[in-house]
Amino acid sequence: MKKFTTVLALAAVIFAAPAFASSHKEAPEMTPAGGCEAVAAEKKLAGAAKTSFLKKCNKNAPKSACDTKAAEKKLAGAAKTSFLKKCHADTAAAAASGAASAGK
Repeated sequence: MKKFTTVLALAAVIFAAPAFASSHKEAPEMTPAGGCEAVAAEKKLAGAAKTSFLKKCNKNAPKSACDTKAAEKKLAGAAKTSFLKKCHADTAAAAASGAASAGK
């Protein structure tokens, strides 16, 4: 009887795992245009559930070009912070000047 119960429990786990995994997606690999906050609002998350979701979602969010460059240069600490600040500012300025010249 004990073997039968063990086999039955194992079968239940094997068949339930794929169904559970497909219905419980915590953090999407690619977030929509609104980002992780928008997804959390759409799912109506609050409190600890929202905090946990945002932590996982932001960890899985795609890296920016600046983050990639900083990783390639193996920057850390203040050097990385300074590099990212300058890189993001340069990227924003380039986008603004590109939009201005496209309007002419």
